[in-house]
Formats: sequence, structure tokens, C-alpha cells
Amino acid sequence: MSNFWDRIKPAPKPVSATDAKLSADGESLTLTWDDGVTTTATAQVLRQQCPCAACVDEWTAKRTLDPSQVPANLRVLQMQPVGNYALAFLFSDQHNTGIYPWKHLRDITQSQG
Repeated sequence: MSNFWDRIKPAPKPVSATDAKLSADGESLTLTWDDGVTTTATAQVLRQQCPCAACVDEWTAKRTLDPSQVPANLRVLQMQPVGNYALAFLFSDQHNTGIYPWKHLRDITQSQG
């Protein structure tokens, strides 16, 4: 018979980036993760996957942003940390309301590799 303590599983440690670098032209983001993996995504893909309420319906979680409307030559103009759990970007189309948690960034950038 197992006791209470045997049934408790430690929560998996959430993944987080240890380094984030924008290319000089702002065209791509490269992330280094605490597990040693390095992943990359273009500014266009980051913008297409923006999780903000203007790009994703808050109630249905359906993407309202049409990915085909995001130009291939889009750039990231600025990047800043949000606490120690996310990044925020200012894109060349002036969009800046998305907060990208580490898990979302890992999913986006890993699928690009």
C-alpha cells in the first residue's frame, strides 16, 4: 500500500531560456535553453504566433490574426524580458502587445528547427 508521500510527484521544472539573441537585422531570434538546446525562429513566425488578445480570441483560443498577412520581411525592433518567465517584442509593424512565455517560445522555435 502506498502512502500519500509516494503518490506525490515533483512537478516538472518549467523550461526557461538562459540566453536570447536577436540577429543584427532583427530578422530572427535565437534562444539557448537551460537544458542546453538552442532554437531559432524568424520575426515573421514569432509575429504569426503572437499570443495576445488582438491575435487570439480570448474565449475560443482561435487565432484571429491571418498568418498570411504578416510580411516575410517583418523585423523585431526591440525585445525585453517580462519578469523571468517571458519575452515581449516590438515588431516593425508596430505590434507590441504579445507576451511570449518560455514554453510558448520553446514550442514556436523548436518547430522551426
